[in-house]
Amino acid sequence: MNRNKTYLPDYQFQRYENKGVQPPADTLKKLSEVFNVSIDFLVYGGTEEKANQLLGDNELLTQFKAVSELEPKDRSTIKEVIDAMIKRARLRNIAAL
Repeated sequence: MNRNKTYLPDYQFQRYENKGVQPPADTLKKLSEVFNVSIDFLVYGGTEEKANQLLGDNELLTQFKAVSELEPKDRSTIKEVIDAMIKRARLRNIAAL
């Protein structure tokens, strides 16, 4: 990574990278421009990292990856099953009120 373009001192850059310190919005904007990535990427990382954060279930993420490699008809069937399970769970929650 070419840090020279950021004009940030090395110690500050290391704080952002290693210590979980969140840079201010204007610094994020400058970093995103220098490295030609989105601010979202800087904050959350790549798509897989973001998915892991959101799902919190690595096994489920692995299964979703496997499903994405299936034939379109099979993917559609799996989506229908997932939709049905979600609707069923929501109906149970409503009935429990």
